[in-house]
Amino acid sequence: MCDTLVLRSGGATWFAKNSDREPAEPQRLIRLPAVHGDRMPSVRTTYLEIPQTANRHAVILSQPSWLWGGEMGVNERGVAIGNEAVFTRLTLRQGEALLGMDLLRLGLERASSAREALAVITELLERHGQGGAAGYRNKRMRYDNSFLIADRDEAWVLETAGKLWAAKRVERWAISNALTLGRDYDLCSDNLEGQARRLGFWNGRGDFHFARAFDGRVLPWVAGARQRRQLNQDFLAHCPAEVDWLALVVALRSHGHRGHRFSSHDNRQVCLHAGSFWRPSQTTASLIARLDGDSPRMAATGTSAPCLSIFQPLGFEAGAGEALLSREDAAVEDSLWWRFETVHQRALSDPGFADALRAGHGWLETELLAALDRRTLDWPRLAAEAQAWHDAWRQLALQETPRPSRWWRLNAAR
Repeated sequence: MCDTLVLRSGGATWFAKNSDREPAEPQRLIRLPAVHGDRMPSVRTTYLEIPQTANRHAVILSQPSWLWGGEMGVNERGVAIGNEAVFTRLTLRQGEALLGMDLLRLGLERASSAREALAVITELLERHGQGGAAGYRNKRMRYDNSFLIADRDEAWVLETAGKLWAAKRVERWAISNALTLGRDYDLCSDNLEGQARRLGFWNGRGDFHFARAFDGRVLPWVAGARQRRQLNQDFLAHCPAEVDWLALVVALRSHGHRGHRFSSHDNRQVCLHAGSFWRPSQTTASLIARLDGDSPRMAATGTSAPCLSIFQPLGFEAGAGEALLSREDAAVEDSLWWRFETVHQRALSDPGFADALRAGHGWLETELLAALDRRTLDWPRLAAEAQAWHDAWRQLALQETPRPSRWWRLNAAR
């Protein structure tokens, strides 16, 4: 489960996403360097080997530790992409192809604009298909994908069902785990309506509607996909013309009307906390990006649970975001994500500790986010301040053994 939103405001494009996956599934931030003149003929993605391209852009990628691709990312040219699981009537139930997370990384590595990324993803989708086990422990988890793709000039929503797709240029849009496009898409697969009719998903009467033809019914309802999307749509409808970093942070931390007591949550929250058979996913990473004429700037948690962590500055400059980033070949145990899990799990079982944690990040986070509006950043100082905050809370968390719920412990340990 995930939530992604995009809006164009004040000459810039803002992008934000929560990645929701299984409890205790590590997800780290990595920075992939630009590549020029690569002679390798192919690249191994999560499941498939496909032709490689000689030249690739530098990418910052939020990556589940066991995968080749990523949940969300930004490249040096200012292209941002986030994907969502969608459970369509064409989802491949067996076999292996490209995961949506592989398509996301390939789009970032190979495209200089949002429109180019859209073309890269759809061409690869049509050639290789999408599919394969996408869960960390739950290998029955399979899905198709929707994407928000943005640069400083435009944003696109791309939705897929098997090898079929539709795309629409948007100004303010949110996606969750259900298809959102109906009749008003701008681009689509060749003979999309004819293929839908051939497959028996449309009878040819009235206007063709992409979501009605291909979307599943049960899993989007169980996941609360439309309710979570509505929270972000409401934010987009009412946010000021000049949005800022803090506004996007607040949106990604939303618990709706259920508040901060996780036991009362029901999958209808943007900031998700796993806790039962019906609520098996949690937010494992969060990222915000501002795309304008300068080098892209980002803010990320590098941890689970944005409501309990802090957003730190991130960028492509030398030394930027060193406290957040992991090497691609480094052990996941060395990542910020892993170190924060002690704090996260203590907060799950200790409401007082969680309340103190939320109250204890406001002043520092405000300072860190304000720095993103400066042309020159003191990256070492910002990293040191964030590191000190994390170290202090980890020491406090270690004073008592974390005791999450029995369900959470069993499902996180499988």
